[in-house]
Amino acid sequence: MAQGNGSETKRDRFLAGVIPYKEMGYWRPDYEPEDTDIIAAFRITPQSGVDPEEAAAAVAGESSTATWTVVWTDQLTAYENYQAKAYKVTPVPGADPPQWIAYIAYKLDLFEEGSIPNLTSSIIGNVFGFKALRALRLEDLRIPQTYLKTFQGPPHGIIQEREMINKFGRPLLGATTKPKLGLSPRNYGRVVYEALRGGLDFVKDDENTNSQPFNRWRERFLYCMEAVHRAMEQTGEVKGHYLNVTASTMEEMYERAEFAKELGSVIIMIDLTIGFTAMQSMSKWARANSMLLHLHRAGHSTYTRQKNHGVNFRVLAKWCRMIGVDHIHAGTVVGKLEGDPNAVSGYYKTCTDDFNKQDAALGFYFDQDWIHMPGVMPVASGGIHAGQMHQLLHYLGEDVVLQFGGGTIGHPMGVSAGATANRVATEVMIKARNEGRDIMREGPDILRTAAKKSPELDSAIETWGDISFEFESTDTPDVIETPTPVA
Repeated sequence: MAQGNGSETKRDRFLAGVIPYKEMGYWRPDYEPEDTDIIAAFRITPQSGVDPEEAAAAVAGESSTATWTVVWTDQLTAYENYQAKAYKVTPVPGADPPQWIAYIAYKLDLFEEGSIPNLTSSIIGNVFGFKALRALRLEDLRIPQTYLKTFQGPPHGIIQEREMINKFGRPLLGATTKPKLGLSPRNYGRVVYEALRGGLDFVKDDENTNSQPFNRWRERFLYCMEAVHRAMEQTGEVKGHYLNVTASTMEEMYERAEFAKELGSVIIMIDLTIGFTAMQSMSKWARANSMLLHLHRAGHSTYTRQKNHGVNFRVLAKWCRMIGVDHIHAGTVVGKLEGDPNAVSGYYKTCTDDFNKQDAALGFYFDQDWIHMPGVMPVASGGIHAGQMHQLLHYLGEDVVLQFGGGTIGHPMGVSAGATANRVATEVMIKARNEGRDIMREGPDILRTAAKKSPELDSAIETWGDISFEFESTDTPDVIETPTPVA
């Protein structure tokens, strides 16, 4: 961060040398963001002795037009228009070391239309490596309607997906094939068939199931789709298997996706690790080919989990909705993976709602109008089981895919029985909710009563009923108690 002597004036703006970012115009406490501005909320942890306003101005500068020293070529542009403006800095209550939320506005001209790679290269490009910052986190973005309209969004969305698969009024049920690695294609297909015929709607490849020597993708696709078609014939329901088309090149991904389509699949899967450009390319392919697109958020916690540094998952969820996916893993609250109830509720609303109202408790720093962009179906996965059904429905609602992996395939009576246990638990809990019962309070009794007529559910509750993952969340929303700029 630039360290100047503080004596420069606006008249000295283009003298050679180093001027503090605040004095170069990147700190603008009088600025009123325009409706077309992209606005970012950054959590800033400055090094000791660094002024938070200067830190905010530096982030604004380096994520837009600035560099460490004065450059005369600024005079060749309308530089004030292209400067990002840090306009408010708010202390985070109780933070040790001290942290601030810095609000920074960016003119729309700074970004290429319909390009998350360009947006992210700008806003999170170099600034996270500043020496003068101990840590930096992008907490939220306000995406203006004008920019949002340059993205196609999900290929189908929640409403159209339910119409495609003819399933309404309840969560969708899935499972991840386990073990995720080591099964031959034929045995892999057997697991898919047993889970689908037992009552699940979907089964999926896991994030690292691609095309290993023991299970090449083409053979796996063949056996899985044979399982899907047989299960549909037996149950009379639309079924699917998320065929993971993740590969090392776009050409290979397109080849795998085309083969999945030829086999009659309704859905394909990609991993977040393929990158934003590849994700958007697959989204356009899925829309053109009437295929649902499932996104596994593989790798996201490397930069979303820590509260003081990285990118909050709600921002990643916004980017993925804009890029256009139909499903995204978004947390569970009660499973084995990180998930504060308020934070996860905010993630789900980011995916599903048409309008997100500013709400500090849910982590929303801004109003976000999605202007009717289709919603993304959130996926809950990681350590969930039938005995938690009342909690899952209470926290996550019904527009969700409940993805039971071990909670299906680890059932003592077998894979099909595990699927049946999950389906029975879902249907009795939905029935109880629709009758107006307090499912959060009565849930365990509702499940035990249903288990008297379902040996599959009874065995699931007996096996996993006491299993929980009670750890303090590392990422919880901050309620901003002092929403005034730092003097």
